Amino acid sequence: MPFNLFKFYKRPTNIFFELLNEQSKKTLQGMKALETFMEAADEKSVIEVGWLEKEADETRRLLIEKLNISFVTPIDREDIFTLSRAVDDILDYCYSTVDEMVMLNVKPNAYLRSIVAVLGEATDQIHLAVLQLGKQPRAILEHASKAKKLENRVEDLYRKALSELFKGANEIGEVLDILKMREIYRHLSNAADRIDEAANVLSDIAVKIT
Repeated sequence: MPFNLFKFYKRPTNIFFELLNEQSKKTLQGMKALETFMEAADEKSVIEVGWLEKEADETRRLLIEKLNISFVTPIDREDIFTLSRAVDDILDYCYSTVDEMVMLNVKPNAYLRSIVAVLGEATDQIHLAVLQLGKQPRAILEHASKAKKLENRVEDLYRKALSELFKGANEIGEVLDILKMREIYRHLSNAADRIDEAANVLSDIAVKIT
């Protein structure tokens, strides 16, 4: 069932939490679609990531609109904005990854599959933390901490992937392939950075409301 943005104009209670929940859910779905692409490299997953990215952008647009007209917010408006931006960036990097892999004809490899799988786990923890906004500060901290640990795993995989990538390149064609793959790895590393940022914001929110 498509997400009905219109309903939020009629439900002012906890609207910011609802919009953040919806945005993080779309981001998790996008990451899972990217994970599917890494396994099957199918066109359906490419379309799904693009569609989810547009849906999430619309949710963020509505959230910012509400921020601009609201005098009172359930948590600091700066935290709402920064968290929404970080979650949005995670999905943007998902889309950049799959879009450039198709455009540059880059095939999934074991490192890409491993990195995206861990990113999926981390994004799930961010979503679970967001679901606890306005409810359980302790649970927010627990999920944020797990997300940060998973982000560290992604960075370890990223460094190993780069180290392996630059071994034994001799021909010009091999160098070009390396540069393409490095760009894809960087998108995923950037997604991990945004997960870390989202986890930090969530932790700050939890501490403030404890």
